[in-house]
Amino acid sequence: MKAFVSQYSLYFLSLLLVVSAFLFWYLGYPHALSYQEQYQLFLWTGDYFWTDVLQVGGLADWLGEFFVQFYYVEWLGALVLALLLTVFWWLTTKVVDNRWYAFVPTFLLLAYLGDESVLMSYVVALILAMGTRLMMQKVHPLFDLLTVPVLYGLIGPVAWLYVFLRLIQRKNWQTVGLLLYLLIIQWVVVSTLLRQWPLTSAIMGTNYYRIPMKLPPFQVLIPVIIVVLAAWGKSFKRYRLWRLAALAIIAVMCTFFRFDSDKYELIRQDYLIRHERWQEVVTRAEKYQVPVNFSSECVNLSLAMTGRLAERQFAFYQSGEDALIMPMVRDLTSNLPTMEAFYRLGMVNESMRYAFDLQESILNGKKSGRLMKRIAECCIINGKYAVAEKYLDILQQSLFYRNWAKDARSYLGNEAWIDAHPQWGKLRKLRYQEDFLYNYGELDKMLGRLFINNPENKMALEYFLAQLLLKGDMASFQQYLGWAQRYGGYTMMPYTYQDAMKCIQAQGDVPGSAYAAYVRQMTQHHPSAATESNHSAH
Repeated sequence: MKAFVSQYSLYFLSLLLVVSAFLFWYLGYPHALSYQEQYQLFLWTGDYFWTDVLQVGGLADWLGEFFVQFYYVEWLGALVLALLLTVFWWLTTKVVDNRWYAFVPTFLLLAYLGDESVLMSYVVALILAMGTRLMMQKVHPLFDLLTVPVLYGLIGPVAWLYVFLRLIQRKNWQTVGLLLYLLIIQWVVVSTLLRQWPLTSAIMGTNYYRIPMKLPPFQVLIPVIIVVLAAWGKSFKRYRLWRLAALAIIAVMCTFFRFDSDKYELIRQDYLIRHERWQEVVTRAEKYQVPVNFSSECVNLSLAMTGRLAERQFAFYQSGEDALIMPMVRDLTSNLPTMEAFYRLGMVNESMRYAFDLQESILNGKKSGRLMKRIAECCIINGKYAVAEKYLDILQQSLFYRNWAKDARSYLGNEAWIDAHPQWGKLRKLRYQEDFLYNYGELDKMLGRLFINNPENKMALEYFLAQLLLKGDMASFQQYLGWAQRYGGYTMMPYTYQDAMKCIQAQGDVPGSAYAAYVRQMTQHHPSAATESNHSAH
């Protein structure tokens, strides 16, 4: 009867963990799932499989990417991740022989996943290491001479967890030779196959973390905690104090656990923009906005897409001249809103350039379904069908981009269809009609030229005037304000433009003025800008 109740409670806890983890990811952090998915492109091909598996730790890497591809569908991704966390907890209960102690490494793993650079291959490696230990439970240690090198090749250095768990299981410390055996294996691998990698990455794993040469403490702490609980967990069970300590640790983790709120707010903004949920970006920014240029770009783009940039721009935080469009930053995230802004404006070539550079900035060398899709769209708009076809061929080998790629392929060479497309046809009309060199220092001039090229491009007009205001170029703003009256289609002059004109007339002394507050903010950080702005106003 006791065994039945114990087994029943195990099933109940498993179900509770699945449901809790699912709701945590699906309701609280769907944007975190989208973030992970957009930095890989899992292909259902033999070449893709062997390219991964033939690397050290390649099976864990391939399986991790296999699971992450399902993050494209939010509820499905949340379910997959919840099931993986539950499998991890269940295996840990078997290894440490205590379901309550198993929650400690499980919550540590959940906290570690709050780092957006953690790859799912690490979770898979932990699961495979403990699963192999359970399968080898009744097998003679001599078989480890084959198991250890194979496991190391398939999951990487997390194979150390398996070795320590085997030593604890046998309780024969004379088998410490197994440790020396694994040390020799790792030395051979590091000195031959991974010579091009930084030593830290080669020793601790090349597939567990997106940023090379960085070793987060959690990556080492979680396996250590599992080993400690497996070695001394039964001793702890004799003392009520240890049980209370384990429960207290779990309670503290549940009470204080949260991800970096500012970081994930920015990730959420990009996620909402990716799915064109413009109003949600604005609504969230009304309650709280992270004071960085990435957020300014996201909010300004969302205001423009909802037709309110000219009305409400300075009701939100503006980081400066880079608040609309940022200069190139060599990382995989910073220029995502810039890429989107270029695309919506009709600066198709720049959107494609940023998308390509963002993809090449993915530090583990993977490709991106989101970015590859954008590159293909830009090529179709520009009539570069051969290049577009190359990217569409790759996307067709994926699961969730396949149908889109097939549909996009039907447009290749069909000018009438492309012109009739609600987005591509519009951008063909809005884009520049002649070539020139891109110069970020003259962004306002490029935006003005984009508007002159097609006066129907109201977004380009609003971005042009907004950029002049961000620069404090009041003379040019007054000179071109007539464009807003003539082409803007406003029934009355937008509030931002009225506010700016009042600041010009009163030389910035306008109590309660949002634009005056922005000017003060900028001049406090850049005193030289004050003189320039005053000269422009006069």
